[in-house]
Amino acid sequence: MKKFALIIGASGGIGAETARTLAGQGWNLYLHYYLNSDIIDDLKAELLSNDIEIHCIQADLSKKEGVTKILNSIFKIDAVVYTCGESHYGLFEDMNDKEMDFMWNLHVKSPMLLLQRLLAKLRGNDLASIVLVSSIWGQTGASCEVLYSTMKGAQISLVKSLSKEVARSGIRVNAVAPGAVHTNMMNQFTDEVILEITEEIPMGRMGQPHEIAESISFLLSPQSSYITGQVIAINGGWYT
Repeated sequence: MKKFALIIGASGGIGAETARTLAGQGWNLYLHYYLNSDIIDDLKAELLSNDIEIHCIQADLSKKEGVTKILNSIFKIDAVVYTCGESHYGLFEDMNDKEMDFMWNLHVKSPMLLLQRLLAKLRGNDLASIVLVSSIWGQTGASCEVLYSTMKGAQISLVKSLSKEVARSGIRVNAVAPGAVHTNMMNQFTDEVILEITEEIPMGRMGQPHEIAESISFLLSPQSSYITGQVIAINGGWYT
C-alpha cells in the first residue's frame, strides 16, 4: 500500500533533506513550498528517480488561504512533517504587531489549522504520525530571539497536548528540537558568531540537515511505534 507524507517547508535545508530521506524509503510526497520554486523543481527531478509520486504545493502559510490551498491538494495522507519557519532576531521591546502576527500564523496557527483538518484523514492509518520541527530555543528560550523562542515553545506545547488527545486514534505526535544546524537560517550570523556558537557546543560543530532528517524518519517509522508526545533534542549536547 502506498504511503504519503506531507512535508511543509520542503524547500528549506531540513525539509529538503527530509524529502530525500523519505523518498529513499519509498514514501510518496507532497512537497509544500512558498518561495524558491527552482529548488523545488530540482528536488522533484532528483526524487523522481525513486519511482514515487510527488505533488508540489505552493502556499503562503502566513495567511489562512495558504492552509486552505494545501488542504484542497491532499487526497491521502499518512504522515505530516512541519519544518516551515523563519527566525526573528531583535529586542523584544522593538517588535511590532505585524511581526508578531506573521510569526504566530506561520509557526502556530497554520500548523494547528492544518493538523485539525487532517486528523480525519490520518485517523486509523497504521503509519499515522505527525512531527513538528521545533527548536532548542523552544526548550530553553533565547535572549534577542524572544518571539522565535515563544513560537517554538508553543509548538512543543501543541505536540504534548495533541499527542494525548489523538493517541487512542492511532496517531502519534512528536517533535524534534534542533540546535544550530547548517542551513540558510544561519546565514544571518557572521563567521565570528558561528565560531563562538560551535565552541559552545560540546561536540564542537553544528548539526547537518541529514542528521535532523534521520531523526524525523525514525519518528515516522514503525520502530518508534510506542513513542508519542516527545521532543527529541538534536543539538550536539548544547544546552542539555
